[in-house]
Amino acid sequence: MDRELRGMLAHADHPISAPVNDANVHKLMARAVVAPDSHVLDLGCGTGTWLQRLLAERPGTTGVGVDSGPRTVEAARRSAEELGLADRLTLHCLDAKEYRCERRADAVFCVGATHAFGGLRETVLGCAEHLAEGGTMLIGEGFWERPPGEATLRALDCTAEEYRDLHGTVELVEKLGWQVVYAHTSTLDEWDDYEWNWTGSLTRWALTNPGHEAAADALEEAARHRTAWLNGYRGTLGFVTMLLMRND
Repeated sequence: MDRELRGMLAHADHPISAPVNDANVHKLMARAVVAPDSHVLDLGCGTGTWLQRLLAERPGTTGVGVDSGPRTVEAARRSAEELGLADRLTLHCLDAKEYRCERRADAVFCVGATHAFGGLRETVLGCAEHLAEGGTMLIGEGFWERPPGEATLRALDCTAEEYRDLHGTVELVEKLGWQVVYAHTSTLDEWDDYEWNWTGSLTRWALTNPGHEAAADALEEAARHRTAWLNGYRGTLGFVTMLLMRND
């Protein structure tokens, strides 16, 4: 199944592409973006949900979203127009690593999209290039809640070295010259809600569109993902969203 289509369908009922609920999204944005006239950049913005919510609450704020999926960016553009935000939100269909800013941002977001840069270290360094002096970065990354077993590593198709434990994750950003001024560690309830939505949205789409050429693949992918989650990484892979400021 086309990866971009799969992602859009799977996130239909949970547009935040990370295990973070609405209340905590709001709390994180409130801490990350303080000034009413802030300029915010979201690298790996998906359908633009973080930026759209922020701009809707703060009429003086402007934003830029970058994502590599053309249909995803088009969906973000349509949504911004429907919400009356298009004049304050600029969208680019581009690999996050290739983006070059025309204006440095007061806050840079990259939540659940560190793979676009190749890992946490590269994400911190890449986001920092676009940040104005005194700005903040909001970065969401996976970590090991406990040492992963073979079932977890098979389910995620990764090695144990791909993530660190929570202390190691914080230690890495500190070694790069940043301080964690706030963070949210996703709860098991948030993870479960995210995963049930991911697998359920994809399954429901397949069942209500049985004639679509991708329906069978969607059902198979939803089942595979659900098994990997329930029998592999549930309770082992955590997620932390860190608010960072430079350690000058």
